[in-house]
Parts: sequence; C-alpha cells; structure tokens
Amino acid sequence: MITTNQIRKNLYFDSVTLMVASSMMRGLDGVINAAVMMGTDHNRSLMTQAGLIGPDTEPFGVNDTVVGVQAESDEAAQAAIAFFDDYIGGKKKSGKSSGEASARTLSAAKTVCPGVNFTVISVPGRYARAEAEKAMELGMHVLMFSDNVSLEDEVALKEMAAKKGLLMMGPDCGTTIINGTALGFANVVRRGNIGLAAAAGTGLQEVTALIDQLGGGVSQALGTGGRDLKEEVGGKMMSMCLEALNEDPETEVIVILSKPPAQSVMKRMLEQLERVNKPVIAAFLGGDPALLEGSRVIWAGDLEQAARLAVLAARGEEPALPPDDDTMLKATAEEELAKLAPEQKYLRGLYSGGTLCYETILLLRDEGIPTWSNIALDKKYLLEGGAPSRENTLLDMGDDFFTNGLPHPMIDFRQRVDRMEQEAADPAVGVLLLDCVCGYGTHADPAGELAPAIRRAKEIAAQNGRHLTVIASVTATEGDPQARSVQLRQLEEAGAIVMGCNAQAARLAALMLEQI
Repeated sequence: MITTNQIRKNLYFDSVTLMVASSMMRGLDGVINAAVMMGTDHNRSLMTQAGLIGPDTEPFGVNDTVVGVQAESDEAAQAAIAFFDDYIGGKKKSGKSSGEASARTLSAAKTVCPGVNFTVISVPGRYARAEAEKAMELGMHVLMFSDNVSLEDEVALKEMAAKKGLLMMGPDCGTTIINGTALGFANVVRRGNIGLAAAAGTGLQEVTALIDQLGGGVSQALGTGGRDLKEEVGGKMMSMCLEALNEDPETEVIVILSKPPAQSVMKRMLEQLERVNKPVIAAFLGGDPALLEGSRVIWAGDLEQAARLAVLAARGEEPALPPDDDTMLKATAEEELAKLAPEQKYLRGLYSGGTLCYETILLLRDEGIPTWSNIALDKKYLLEGGAPSRENTLLDMGDDFFTNGLPHPMIDFRQRVDRMEQEAADPAVGVLLLDCVCGYGTHADPAGELAPAIRRAKEIAAQNGRHLTVIASVTATEGDPQARSVQLRQLEEAGAIVMGCNAQAARLAALMLEQI
C-alpha cells in the first residue's frame, strides 16, 4: 500500500466541494482511501488517524488544502491526485466558460455584479459569522450552509438581519428553493402556489418532493436552520419567512415544518399567523395538536400529511384527509413476518436524513414502540455517538459524530454500508429501515450505492439461515438528476420493499414489530 499527500498552499474550497471530490476519488480503481480537507487542527487529527498524513507531511495551515491518498500503487495514488486537480480545474473552467463573472471576495462580487442580493456561505463555522456580516452590510440575503456556529453568533446574525430586513437562513441550513432555484440539498420540484418555511432540512426535502409527486407545486421553500425556534433565537427567521410568504403573490398556501417551538415562540407565531390571509398547515413533529387549539392553523401529524393537506388547500379543496386504510400494509407485514425466525425481534434504521429519523422515532413511539437512538426523545434511550445498536435502534448518520470532518451520508455511503453489514449479522435483527435521499448536492446515484449493500446484508442473514426484511423510502422527484423511478427500480431489484414515503415505511415497520 502506498500513502501520499500534497499540500495546496492558500487554496480554499468549501466543504461540499471537498466532500464530493473525496468521495469520487475513493471510487477510483486502486484507491483504498482518500480525503481532501482544509488544514484545520481538527482535520489534521482526522487525516492523521486515517493514516493519510504523517510526520513527514509538508507543514500546512488552516488556509491550505490537504490532499491525502492511500492506494494499491503509486500510479493509482498519483492518478487520484490528478483526478482531483482535473475535477477542481473543470469546475473553475466551467464557471468561466459559461460567461459568469468570478470574484474572490464578497465586496468584489458586489462590484462585479451590483444587482446581486443573495449569497451562500459554506466556510468553517468559526469564520461564518464574519462572512455573513460582510454580506448583510452589502445588502445581501444569506443562506448559511456552515455548521458548528455558536448559538451566540446565530442570535447576533439574526438580530442584524431583522434590523436590515434581510433573510439569514441558517446556520446549518441545508435546503432552500428560491424562485425555483434549488440550493444545498434540494430537489427539482415543479413551480406552484405552495410556500414552505422549515427548521428541518430533510423534512423540507421530503414534503416538497411529495408535493411534486401529488401534482402540486412550490413557490418558495425557505430554511431557517434547526435552532431558530428555540427560546434563545426566538423564531426570528421563521417570522421573517412567514411574512415573506404572506406577501408573496405566488404563494397561496403556507406550510410550516419544525419540531415543537418554544412556548413563547409559539405564542408569537400564532399571533402572527392570525394576520395571515392564506391557509396555513403546520407539522410540528412530536408536538401536541392542542398547540393549535383556537387558531386558524391546520395540524399535520407527519410530513406526508403536511404534503397532502397542502396540495388539497392549493387546489381550493377542503384540507381534510380521509381515514387511513392500512389493509395493504398489514398484508405486507404479515407476509414478511412469516419469513422471520422467532429470535428476529428487532428493527435497525440507518438514516442520512435527520428529520426522517426523527419522524420515524415519533411514529414508532405513537405505536408504543420505544427506540434507542443518537437523537432519542427520551434520554434513557440515548445512544452516544457510534455506540453499538440495542434492541430497536434508529440512527441519524448525518449527526455531527458521523460527519465531523467526514462527508455527509447523502454524499458518502461508506459508514452506512459498513453499519448495514453489522446490523445484518445480528441474529436478533429482522427489519432494516433505510432512507434514500436524492436531489442536488447528494450522491449522483444513492440507490446505486445502497442496492449492493442491501444484497450483501440479505446474503449475510441468509448465510445464517435468516431472512432480512429491508424497508426503504425514496425522497426524490422524477425531475431530479437521479430520477425517482430509477432509484425505486434499483432498490426493488435489490430486494427492498420500497414505500411511497418515510412515514409509510415507518408504519410498515411498526406493524411488523407490533406482531413479533
């Protein structure tokens, strides 16, 4: 095995670009491991632990890009580094060849394009506040993809944004659609009259994709960052997003997605919504419908319900859902249960989408099924970091423990694939639950990565005389680069039962667990 590394002095790339490049390099022939990171102390530690850099590595600093490769031969290692150079060079060249202007600073960008009023910030968290303040001083709205930003900085930035009448979406805002343009991890959805404001990234993806599948369309989909509705932040950005959607002539129906807000934030929000003259649907996941008693806001129990109610309202129909008919779900559950051995009593869920994992925890809890998780609602069921699964376990593999210095599981599937094999080898596991999130910013073929892993997991169980039920859902539209139908077909051919959405997948799993 050959290990080689190179330092690119004073060369900065955002984390998403480096994650994608690293993932693509690892897929090259003869490459065992590869990573490209900015030269922070934390990344230095990660690359050292991975064996990608060592004491002989050229000195580097936080403004340098570090390329590390482990390969079967020097030729393969050099080819991987050359691939990185071509990849980065191609991105730069494509930007220039399209006639787009380029600039190295925000002020220069404003000079080159005086009319620009929006910026996306994806820098290490400790630098994010300074860049956002520069952008807002220049009169630009901000989408902050950066995470690891302090709560104090978030509060200060949103107070500044409110005074200037600007949106400051984030930090850790992964999904937004502005005037039909998808930003971050977002899906290709048809334009329409439904506007959304969300403190839940993959929740926003799930609902917008379902709206598209149901024949509806999206005017705007605005992310606020997951902490916006906490007491400390006060819902400042949610309030501004709701005001913007109320004033937007293209928006006729408003959808709110989040965990239950702090009590004081909820009170102010409901007072604001009483002045909104459009139908409003709210999915406060894990909350009590009593939160909305006496208000004009329509309660949605989960993400699927939010999408269905929104589409009905957008068509001018009564936003009320018929009773659930779970006849087909029960039949599928009974068929799968008949294949399991008596000792196969438990479920393992491995998620790339944090909101989807959270929604599943809630849906199982409502059926009286407790689950261990790294994002557990009940602290007595909390699994720290990457601890081994116990009984019924649901993991958000996009949590900081799994992504700290490593690619997000929507981009790089290695950690999830490894964990799938571990769970399949457990003789007590009968059900494996997965999400498959597509769209811009995600892996070019998520199902193409999951399908071989599903086959392998089923083989591991079969080698020990067991059947493994794999249930999956796909967050995607037919217009996505990955195409929803292609993703569905690959997962089904691998032996997965593919449900129409995450909530349906969770309900099928619950029906099985209730009868085990």
